[in-house]
Amino acid sequence: MEAGLCTPCNIQICEVTCDSFRIMWDMTPEDTARATHFFIDLSRKDNRDPNRFKHRDVPTKLVAKAVPLPMAVRGHWFLSPRTEYCVAVQTAVRQPDGDYLVSEWSQVIEFCTGDYAIEHLEQLMDKAKGSAGRLLKFSVFYRNQHPDYFNHFRNQCGGWMTPALKDNSGSHGSPVNGKLHGVFFSCNTDFDTGLPAKDSPYGPLRFQIPAGQLLNQHINLYFADFYCMYTAYHYVVLVLAPVGLEGDSFCQTRLPRLDLASNPFLTYSAPQRPGEEPLFCHASDVILEVLYTEPVHLDLGKVEQIIGHQLMSLTTANAKKDPSCKVCNISVGR
Repeated sequence: MEAGLCTPCNIQICEVTCDSFRIMWDMTPEDTARATHFFIDLSRKDNRDPNRFKHRDVPTKLVAKAVPLPMAVRGHWFLSPRTEYCVAVQTAVRQPDGDYLVSEWSQVIEFCTGDYAIEHLEQLMDKAKGSAGRLLKFSVFYRNQHPDYFNHFRNQCGGWMTPALKDNSGSHGSPVNGKLHGVFFSCNTDFDTGLPAKDSPYGPLRFQIPAGQLLNQHINLYFADFYCMYTAYHYVVLVLAPVGLEGDSFCQTRLPRLDLASNPFLTYSAPQRPGEEPLFCHASDVILEVLYTEPVHLDLGKVEQIIGHQLMSLTTANAKKDPSCKVCNISVGR
């Protein structure tokens, strides 16, 4: 009777991306020479079934021919970005009758996949370009909030609106979620008037700041996300980062950078002649969420009562992206 296989031990996960990883473990020289296949059981941590499958059920999991370790794993489960997984392995020897001699299951290892890489964000950006309408002129960035919000910064922060950590709304794999600090602004305007909407679902006060205070030749502009929340409206998240500061350093290796003067979402055109003003334009047909990565002083703009209706309170905090939308989802690992 053929001797059994040792249980794989010292499981190691490395080179983790949003849709792949490499895995290795220790085997005895005898098992390394004998093993014909590896069985890998992978499941989301939050859906983990405590009953391990038996090897005859392997077709529902991954059966891989034995290869030198570490072994790359990608595509078999269409891994999701920034998601916790559990993984365990068996080694196996295929018998002449087609059955397998298998080891015991290894210990269960937990790991988390990574954020979207720049190439994935570029795919998402290409999708967003298809939804962005023609560019419209605008002159101010604005932020709608309740009185307590502005009173806090006046009374506790010397008038500075300080950056807050970006929440987890939007695409699950966006690198800015839960990692980049900033102050969110809007710039969308009414198609007919060219001014910000009179109504607001976010609060009865509006802070308006001249566009040139946040968008100018000393700023780098980055694309961060494109998503919807089970509605016909789509959101584009952009980052404005002053050149050379901490926010800019964070974005340089994680987000696609946009040309300030030529992109489909938000543009700044410098004056061409003395006395001319810069030209600022935003995309129509999408809702722009602009994250400015540095503190903004209230004295740079003005806070005024919104003259329209106070709409029903609305928040997009940690809102989930519609995973079935064909307009704003990309496929990774396929």
